Amino acid sequence: MTRSWWGWGNVEDAVVGAERAALTRRVADIMPGADLSVHEPPELAELTVPDCRIEPPKALAALASGDLADRVAHGHGQAFRDVVRMLLGRVDHVPDLVVRPRTEGDVVDVLDWCAGAGIAVIPFGGGTSVVGGVEPRGVGDYAGTVSLDLGLLNRVVEIDPVSRAARIQAGMLGPVLERALRPEGLTLRHFPQSFEFSTLGGWLATRAGGHYATVYTHIDDLVESMRVVTPIGISESRRLPGSGAGPSPDRMFLGSEGILGVITEAWMRVQVRPRWRAGASVIFDDYSAAVAATRGIAQSGLFPANCRLLDPVEAFLNAGTPTSGGVLVLGFESADHPVDEPLSWALQICRDHGGRVPEGVRSTDSEEDPARSGAADTWRSSFLRMPYQRDALAAQSMIVETFETACTWDRFDELRAAVHAAATKAFEALGITGVVTCRFTHVYPDGPAPYFGIYAAGRWGQTVEQWDEIKSAVSQALSSSGGTITHHHAVGRDHRPWYDGQRPEPFAHALRASKSALDPAGILNPGVLIDPVRSGAVR
Repeated sequence: MTRSWWGWGNVEDAVVGAERAALTRRVADIMPGADLSVHEPPELAELTVPDCRIEPPKALAALASGDLADRVAHGHGQAFRDVVRMLLGRVDHVPDLVVRPRTEGDVVDVLDWCAGAGIAVIPFGGGTSVVGGVEPRGVGDYAGTVSLDLGLLNRVVEIDPVSRAARIQAGMLGPVLERALRPEGLTLRHFPQSFEFSTLGGWLATRAGGHYATVYTHIDDLVESMRVVTPIGISESRRLPGSGAGPSPDRMFLGSEGILGVITEAWMRVQVRPRWRAGASVIFDDYSAAVAATRGIAQSGLFPANCRLLDPVEAFLNAGTPTSGGVLVLGFESADHPVDEPLSWALQICRDHGGRVPEGVRSTDSEEDPARSGAADTWRSSFLRMPYQRDALAAQSMIVETFETACTWDRFDELRAAVHAAATKAFEALGITGVVTCRFTHVYPDGPAPYFGIYAAGRWGQTVEQWDEIKSAVSQALSSSGGTITHHHAVGRDHRPWYDGQRPEPFAHALRASKSALDPAGILNPGVLIDPVRSGAVR
């Protein structure tokens, strides 16, 4: 397979032919009059990028690459605005070198070199950031920029089957990790949408959300201990199931997005692969009733593995199900016991709120996935293809992007209304037609994690700027309505304005002080979470 230099995933998996034609027809039905002409990306050789400004020491030269394709691919993430800029040939920021350490000692050596030479270092996992987390933007004051690609640190070093934990290097891609655990009958069971192209280190650094809709919703919940290389030394926490010994060392680095240190490995809690599964798709005629049913399940203590509520627009666009109230995709799984009974209880909660299950229940007692059908299967297939379809539509002047949040249940109605109003006002100001979708990716007893989608007919050459206006409007709506600027997509550079307003100021002071103490030269991922800090100066 060949990774795309400008967009999502593999070139061979791009949306083409009949799939593209069908996608274009669906969009044309929703957005009549939209210009859906296809624009092709430029050839790599046509791009103009700055010359490399730095040269590695001889001891590190074999690890470094100044190849054009390498530098371009490591200079952007996978957000809509990244993809469109690449389609336009706007390669605004690229690292001077891509460095691939083979050992933890190499990481130490790279940080020593860069700290002494005033070179910015941006840790790089799979490059799937959608918030500007890996783009060397705003680092012009540095002598150069290194993208530190951890992809060669990609082994399961050790497995403890008694405690059910595995020591895993940070550069392991999701599928490689799962294949390594499978012979032992184990799984990490952390499946973000980026699973195929993202790494354990990236999940940890961004506090990624994963497979489970309840209980183990974030990667944090699966961490037993971590090992992190900082410019002043290596931090390794003790393997423990829990501890009350002061603030957690791991919590300092989880979600730190590479500004405090480089995660090289972690002991992760793994589990036996599930054998029993049961699931169903519940149709509602009233969206408020669907939300109430979802809240009832979240507060019931049943803890389904999957509990995704698709609003009517999301259900129609991505599951092909016309409904006035939405679809709730429910699923339970266990390695220890059948799960038909908890599913039955959850479905009764749905029926109490007017839900119905026209396709019936699907269940299995095999390690293989059960046969899927209907709305759940259609949505799952669409979910996996969404990034590829996003790229195809981006090349046809469509604005297709997502943003997510979390809020308490009592604020959800107000937040959703505010988001729709802000997006609609932005559409009108831009003179474009658009729709907003919503689904819950995770649910907690005290609130949901709504994940919104934007589909709008933009103007070619202006869609980045148009999206930026929409993004600013909806982000302000999230913040004003009591939601978080991100539930699981991290902060990066794109979310900084709203993150700065969300975090408590005493914590901001503590974070700046930690950055100054751990990274005195201020070389690690400058501009993410806090302003760049040079030579120990705290601002």
